[in-house]
Amino acid sequence: MTPTSRGSKWLQGAGLRPTRQRLALATLMVGDGKDRHVTAESLHASAQQSGDQVSLATVYNTLRAFCEAGLVNEIAMDGNKSYFDTRIDDHPHYYWEETGELTDAPKEQLTFASLPEIPEGMEITKVDVVIRMRKS
Repeated sequence: MTPTSRGSKWLQGAGLRPTRQRLALATLMVGDGKDRHVTAESLHASAQQSGDQVSLATVYNTLRAFCEAGLVNEIAMDGNKSYFDTRIDDHPHYYWEETGELTDAPKEQLTFASLPEIPEGMEITKVDVVIRMRKS
């Protein structure tokens, strides 16, 4: 399967029309079959490097559409930076403070003894775990 066809299949599987911009970004994100953690800025830079003329605003809008379609999960960091993860199952992350990189952490090693009581009438939809690290 080519990177472009993998990107097209990814979009169509979520019911998204593969426009030129969406297809270019999808190919960068999943074209090689590997999971990615990207920011809008890093994806925009990759698009520019590959010769795709996509504005930063289009990248933001496209990532928002990918989130709404269930193709990526957004991981918000420090209230001002978001990463978009193509691996959509529940799993923890490592955040490398020196480099600003976000990577997957071993899911099998994470356990919760309990969660705090939630307000009446509410349900837990997701628990995000980000383990921040720096060299000691």
